[in-house]
Amino acid sequence: MKKRFFGWISATLLSFLMMGIFVGTFTAVTFLDTPQVMAQDDDDDDAGSSSAAKADDISLLYWTWTSMGPMYSIIFLALSFVLVALTFKYSLAFRRDQNITPGFVEQFEGLLNERRFQEVYEMTKNDDSFLGQVLAAGLAKIASGREQAMKGMEEMTTNISMGTEQGLSLIGLIAGTSTMVGLLGTVHGMILSFRVIAVSTSTPKPSELANGISTAMFTTIVGLMISIPATVVYVLLKNRYQRIVFDIGMLSEDLIGKLLAFAQKK
Repeated sequence: MKKRFFGWISATLLSFLMMGIFVGTFTAVTFLDTPQVMAQDDDDDDAGSSSAAKADDISLLYWTWTSMGPMYSIIFLALSFVLVALTFKYSLAFRRDQNITPGFVEQFEGLLNERRFQEVYEMTKNDDSFLGQVLAAGLAKIASGREQAMKGMEEMTTNISMGTEQGLSLIGLIAGTSTMVGLLGTVHGMILSFRVIAVSTSTPKPSELANGISTAMFTTIVGLMISIPATVVYVLLKNRYQRIVFDIGMLSEDLIGKLLAFAQKK
């Protein structure tokens, strides 16, 4: 439990650090660039020159923020934060030494060789790793036979895996949600542009259509920039976890089999 708690705390702190760097950079670039644009607009008498200078001086981050607006920006920031937090959390949680305590198997087998079965049970019971919990569940039912012990280990594996996979599926949900939010922004932006055409009594200027189009384009690209890494991370972490579950299943069956063999010789 302590390892999982500190793993979650580390993931959260790292997430806040990364988001703080991102927000700080975004704020600095935005507010440093905006006065330059306003000053240039005041000093420039020629409208064409002013527009060209403004387009050159506005930062990409500021343009992204103004194009998407507060609603889409906050949603994407929230999704990004959760994605980073979950990525760090499960990257730490799916390390081998977090699920199989280093030296556990050797110590288990050493106690078996000395026929210290009670100490084997106590050691397993006090180990809060994935393998320790699975073996403890099997040892609790070993008096009822091998089949019951295997059933107990399978139930514990299922219980742990169910909770982990539900949390891991949130990364997949973020991938799908960010794509859908990006699509919503695309439709929203196109509606804004077509509204300009619909209510205009004359041919609208390209600059009047640009706001809606930029909303559509930026929400689409930002949604994909979150969705693509989220999908990759989800697949990689899921495959890593499935490998861990397989290894623990093989190890637990092997260790229980050795325990039963030593008990029968006794």
